[in-house]
Amino acid sequence: MAKEWGSDFLRYLAERPYAAGERLPPIAEIASELGLSVGKLREQLEVARELGLVDIRPKTGIRSLGFSFHQSLWASLRIALALDPGHFDQFESLRHCVEGAFFLEAARLLQPEDKTRLHELIRRAWQLLQGEPIQIPHAEHRELHLTVFSRLKNPFVRGILEAYWDAYETVGLNLYADYRFLNEVWTYHERMVNLILSGDFDAAHTTLVEHNALLLKRPKLARARPSVGAGEGKGESMPARRRVTG
Repeated sequence: MAKEWGSDFLRYLAERPYAAGERLPPIAEIASELGLSVGKLREQLEVARELGLVDIRPKTGIRSLGFSFHQSLWASLRIALALDPGHFDQFESLRHCVEGAFFLEAARLLQPEDKTRLHELIRRAWQLLQGEPIQIPHAEHRELHLTVFSRLKNPFVRGILEAYWDAYETVGLNLYADYRFLNEVWTYHERMVNLILSGDFDAAHTTLVEHNALLLKRPKLARARPSVGAGEGKGESMPARRRVTG
């Protein structure tokens, strides 16, 4: 049975579905139950931690985080990007399809506070783009798209969309931008949000699809192989020539 899981500890978690936030027994106790050495169990714990299943801290021990498709997907995707940054374009195509397929369901679930937040993100983005110095509203970009899908009770859809933004940052798209292109992108965002606020979800969906098609015209970047980690950019300054280069 353990061979099917590839890990005694992953099997242990599957057979004992701890609630998110629940503490697990001490490492020595789990190791004894599974018939493993503490060292071997620690190796398997690290895999579970990388998959986002547990949190391990010196003073509090092991805590269950529940299931996270985002974390398990990202663990694999960041390796794919390190091997070949061109995998981002393929994953982006998947993301476009997922957003388009689930947009109407997600938009209809949005609550008044979500719509208020979308409106605020549009305002903040234009403030950054029209300020001095001009700044890239990357954090706003990420949050806007994820907010639209935030009420969707589908961990696989949300996991794909969250992993996309991690990949976006890893390949450096949060640091490179053509000013005119950004203005066009945020014009689509504003139109989409206004249509959501007015309840015209079909037209908002059409705008999203057009926006995603626009991304195919995005200036191509000479991408170096990214590191395994991914940083976040927020409000990165744009030089006078209105194109950031790093």
